Amino acid sequence: MKKVGILISGRGSNMESLLLSMRERDFPCDAKVVISNIETASGLEKAKKLNVKTEVINHKDSKTREEHDEKMIEVLKKEGVEIVCLAGYMRLLSPLFVREFKNKILNIHPALLPAFPGLDVQKKAVESGVRFSGCTVHLVDELCDHGPILLQSVVPVFPDDDSDKLAKRILKFEHKTYPLALKLFAEEKFEIEGNRALLKVDNSEYEEIVKKLMWNGE
Repeated sequence: MKKVGILISGRGSNMESLLLSMRERDFPCDAKVVISNIETASGLEKAKKLNVKTEVINHKDSKTREEHDEKMIEVLKKEGVEIVCLAGYMRLLSPLFVREFKNKILNIHPALLPAFPGLDVQKKAVESGVRFSGCTVHLVDELCDHGPILLQSVVPVFPDDDSDKLAKRILKFEHKTYPLALKLFAEEKFEIEGNRALLKVDNSEYEEIVKKLMWNGE
C-alpha cells in the first residue's frame, strides 16, 4: 500500500473522490493525512468524516513559500507519505517541495493540458470556441500546470455552454480520472521519460481505461 498525502485549499471534492476510492478493497493506496493551507476549507470536515487525519498549515504564518512548504514536508515525512496529491490546492509549490517529492506529486487540472493552464480555464475554453475540453491528471514539476501527463478525459463543449455548465460536466470526469490515475501510478504502471509518462499496459487494458473515461451523454 502506497501512503498518500493530499493537499487542499477548499471544498475538496476531488479529495473526497480519492478518499472514497482508497476505501475500496483493491485500491493500492492508504490516505495518511490531508493538509490545508486554509483553516476554513470545507474539505477538512469531509476528510474528518472519513476518519482521515487532517492538518492546517496556514501559509500566512510563514514568511516565505519555502518556509511554508518545509512545514508541509515535515508533516508528510512524519506520516511516511510516498505520493502527494493536489486536490484544489491553490498555491504554487516551491522548487524545494517539488524536488523533495520528485515525480511523486499528482495534480488534476480542469482542461486538456497543455491547453489552458492557470485559472478560469472553463471560461477560457468556452470563449476560445474549442469543441472539446476535459481534465488532465499530471505529475507536477516546477512550472505551473506542467509535467508528464498521466491520464486525460474529454468532454464536449456545447454551443449553449457557459463556464459553469462546462465546469460541472468536467467535474464528473475529474472524479473518475483522478482515482484511476492514482491507482495506475501506485501500481507503477507509468514509466517517466523526460516530459512523457508512458503507460505500461497492453492495448486491451488501455482500451478499457479509455472506455471508463469517455463521455457517453452523462
